[in-house]
Amino acid sequence: MRTGDPMPAVENVLTTLATGLWHWDTATGLVTVDAEAARLLGLPAERATLTQAQTRARLHPVDWNEVTGVVRLALAEDTLAEVRIRIMDERGRVVRTVRSRSKPSFDRERRTFDLIGSLQEVTEPTPGTPAGRRAVHGDWRRSREAFLLDAGRALAEARSTAEVLRVAAGLSMPGFSPDGLAVFAGTGDRLTVIGHHGQQSGDEAPFLNMPLTTDYPAAEVVRTGRAVYLSSPEQYRSRYPVTWPLAEPFGRQSWAFLPLTSAGRTMGAWLAAFTYPVDFTPDERSVLTTVARMLAQALSRAEATESERELTDGLQRSMLPNLGPEVPGMTVAARYIPTGGGLQVGGDWYDIIPLPGSGTQPGGGRYALVIGDVQGHDVGAAGLMGQLRIALRAYASEGHRPDAVLSRASRFLHGITTGTDDTADLRFATCLYVEADPVSGVLEIARAGHPEPAIRMADRTVMMRPTAGGLPLGIDPDADYPTTRLVLEPGETMVICTDGLIETGGHDMDSGWQRIRTILEKHDGDLESLADALVQGVHGPSSHHTTGPLADRREDDIALLLVRRAPEDGTAGTAGTDGSGAGRPAVRRSLLAVAQTEPERIAEARRHLRGLLHDWASADQVDSAVLLASEMVTNVLVHTDADALLVAEVGGGPGRRRLRVEVTDAGDDLPHKRCPGELASSGRGLVLIELLADAWGVTPRGEGKTIWFELHEQG
Repeated sequence: MRTGDPMPAVENVLTTLATGLWHWDTATGLVTVDAEAARLLGLPAERATLTQAQTRARLHPVDWNEVTGVVRLALAEDTLAEVRIRIMDERGRVVRTVRSRSKPSFDRERRTFDLIGSLQEVTEPTPGTPAGRRAVHGDWRRSREAFLLDAGRALAEARSTAEVLRVAAGLSMPGFSPDGLAVFAGTGDRLTVIGHHGQQSGDEAPFLNMPLTTDYPAAEVVRTGRAVYLSSPEQYRSRYPVTWPLAEPFGRQSWAFLPLTSAGRTMGAWLAAFTYPVDFTPDERSVLTTVARMLAQALSRAEATESERELTDGLQRSMLPNLGPEVPGMTVAARYIPTGGGLQVGGDWYDIIPLPGSGTQPGGGRYALVIGDVQGHDVGAAGLMGQLRIALRAYASEGHRPDAVLSRASRFLHGITTGTDDTADLRFATCLYVEADPVSGVLEIARAGHPEPAIRMADRTVMMRPTAGGLPLGIDPDADYPTTRLVLEPGETMVICTDGLIETGGHDMDSGWQRIRTILEKHDGDLESLADALVQGVHGPSSHHTTGPLADRREDDIALLLVRRAPEDGTAGTAGTDGSGAGRPAVRRSLLAVAQTEPERIAEARRHLRGLLHDWASADQVDSAVLLASEMVTNVLVHTDADALLVAEVGGGPGRRRLRVEVTDAGDDLPHKRCPGELASSGRGLVLIELLADAWGVTPRGEGKTIWFELHEQG
């Protein structure tokens, strides 16, 4: 049935049956009644629209609370909400009893109820008869079940002491809702108030730090573990004459003090105070006792959670460094976020280590930037992380090179996880170790099974930097870790992170890096805001930085380290804060070494160059550039005994840019142009360069040579 007017024929039939119709929409706060329903409410027999306050004034106050509880229970059980309601006149007397039946619905977006129901007058059974007892007991049972269902659900969801107390303050018990609540805690030989509702701030002062030997109901409850019910002021005064003056100013008529017991220990007391007399029948005592038990369990859980959170937060902070000391000529930002659930500690970490001889003088010295991930995110992983981080700092402080630092760290981790019989808890760790020279921007990188770094260039182009690497730490105590040398140009940012930032939300390594790359290319701001954007883009708003509270829900730990080299002009960035230098087109520059023993890196060189030219206007020119660079590097590996160093640089504005690619080797023989036959397998390198490049040449050096070519962008 819709909320509009019913058909006259239906209304006439219902009127004949003395049945009224009503509609209550909590979104608007209005109750619409037809003529018969208005009559049953003691109003003139005509259609009317009432406010909730006007409607509530016609109902017995106890029954109004029952209506709310029964409606919630009906929603939970998907049944009709049926309740008896006593109708009051203007003088507060009960004039009739009606039965209401309704089908409630709940709007989850607006969080409002919509109810359409009927009203019928019922004849109250004679009190004391079996029929009378059944009627009273039936309504009470449904209201009590609805209330306890809501209370249990709300208290189970509360995660802190403050939330538990807030839920307790909002409880509306069926038929006898207290207007004053307080929660007492027994600490040692003292009683104190940890939360209250219905009193003014400061009213709890007389009850703070009260000795448990005091003749006060809450103190007695904590001492004995037994509830105290006081149905009248006279009963309170005669039983506790010493502390009655403390309770008298509040003007209450009845009090219930119940023990808060968890795991057999009375941890405190709960006070429910009423402004009207309450007899505390067995049913009422049963409800109060059940609520007290749920409240004690909720407080015990919250206390354990808060203690655990404080412990793990302190543990994690003690294992992670501050970002100091400052790295001259570079800006550093870092984030650490543990996984959600459990103890919320894990094995991810980062570190910044001043290396020997660096000192503190401006512009001098080298620094080690470290990021790693111990297998697992539990207490064991956190403990190993702390040990491994200390070991890495020690090896780095001794002045070892990056490859030696990781080799020693691998032996150390293998030793402490395998033990003497090689049957202990074997764990491994991935790690990326970067030795940085802030003055030259040179980065010496050693990698142990860790994701490779990415570079965001001055114009926000993002490039993955292929780096040589070895096995994760702890697997092979004799593993080698080759190093890769990169140059961080002015205005460029290096991004290193653990796999928690990449492989989450169903992403693998490739799609996860693509998501991060999109964030890096679109973000316009300083380094701190970029770090926040990366975390929020992957996991939503972060609730934990290096000094904040722990995150709530994470699939894996996250460690993130961003390092930006200052632009040459000393600015924080261009007009768009992208680090390119004010008013000057950014230059993309990339360097990649290919050793004689690593011919497979020619494929990496091709991918690298395509990434550098990701927004080049002509796809044909990109293919030509990749072909020529591949040919030049291959010639070095085939025709000389030297390694090849590829340097690519893109300069100028969009549509008129210039690409220059140089390949340098230590060989003395200069290439010369040949005229290969139709069936020849070689000799076409310079022919291709001459055909496809806008300019090219060979430059002899003191030791070795450089062959280069240029392409001019075709808009």
